[in-house]
Amino acid sequence: MDLTILFSPVPESIYSESYPANSFFKSIKVYAEKMPELAGAQIAIFGIKEERGTNSNKGCAKGPDEIRKKLYPLKKGTGNYRILDLGNLNVGIDLDETNVRISEVCRILLENNIMPILLGGSHDLDYGQYRGYEEMEKLISLLNVDAFLDLEDGLSAEQAGKEHPASKQHIHKILLHEPNYLLSYTHLAHQTYLIDPMSTAILEKLYFEAFRIGQIRTNLAEMEPAIRNADLLSFDITAIKSTDAPGNANAQPFGLTGEEACQLCWYAGMNEKLSSAGFYEYNPAFDDAHKKTASVVATMIWYFIEGFYHRKGESSFKSNDFLKYVVSMPTEPETITFFKSKVTEKWWMEITYHRPGARYMRSTMVPCSYADYQMATKGELPERYISALAKII
Repeated sequence: MDLTILFSPVPESIYSESYPANSFFKSIKVYAEKMPELAGAQIAIFGIKEERGTNSNKGCAKGPDEIRKKLYPLKKGTGNYRILDLGNLNVGIDLDETNVRISEVCRILLENNIMPILLGGSHDLDYGQYRGYEEMEKLISLLNVDAFLDLEDGLSAEQAGKEHPASKQHIHKILLHEPNYLLSYTHLAHQTYLIDPMSTAILEKLYFEAFRIGQIRTNLAEMEPAIRNADLLSFDITAIKSTDAPGNANAQPFGLTGEEACQLCWYAGMNEKLSSAGFYEYNPAFDDAHKKTASVVATMIWYFIEGFYHRKGESSFKSNDFLKYVVSMPTEPETITFFKSKVTEKWWMEITYHRPGARYMRSTMVPCSYADYQMATKGELPERYISALAKII
């Protein structure tokens, strides 16, 4: 497919700026007068100027170009950049058509081993991002960073005589999507006082993970294994506190700092599995005069890309790059096997299980932390082991 028909170029006022030779802009190929070729690319950025999915954050459609204004002047990071900016996706006649277009673009990029980085627009557009995986015939894991859970049920809302916008229903929509190819869902940085307890109960019942902002702040490094398990990142700027990111109608006084958001993006970029990322809900209308929030989002993207170019290609646990630890347990399972990378010092544990009717035991590798290993050495079964086993069987 010729992507040109689906996109509009980056506005001339942005790409015609005089950027220094060592800038991010000078190291990538941008759709200015001609759509860049996909061949050889590793990452493709594109904006989605769509806001029909939100009632409260109108103005977020202008977010992508403001983010570019802060991203382009940043210095080029590590690695041999093979990055494209495809411009802004032409939105459909309605929200559903826009999501179809998003899914089609993501599908094409993923099939060409190119990572899409989406600049929203409202958060519900991650439904199109998710659907881009539909034809890949593999189960995927979704990582969502947001102050809210966005699990509202459109039908129950209608029965109650009210209306929930798409941006409040999209996670519920993803969970119910058919065909179902969602293996796991992890939510980071929700704020308990903003959440209906029933929503977190639903996630727990499905053996999905949800980490409060307080849990993240206590030990940010413990979030890395959860992030390392994801295929898709969806990041709502609402998760960042208003002093660092005022550019959102739903900005909250508490939340992630800009530095913490960048650290999470670094972890996500480093994740060998992760193959798409979306950044949503930035609204220039609520930003300060210096466009502080746009700078924060641009820096998050920069760190995400920096993490991508620091990937180590860790895949074979039989190689000499890994140390193997077998821990005896007092109850089932009899042992748990852990692997530690000599290169990155990251940890994994092997989950061994037996499906009913199967002749042989099967196993899978799950990202974990040193704390999980320490817990096992004390005879305690790590929570990650229990959760992963429940999902598998």
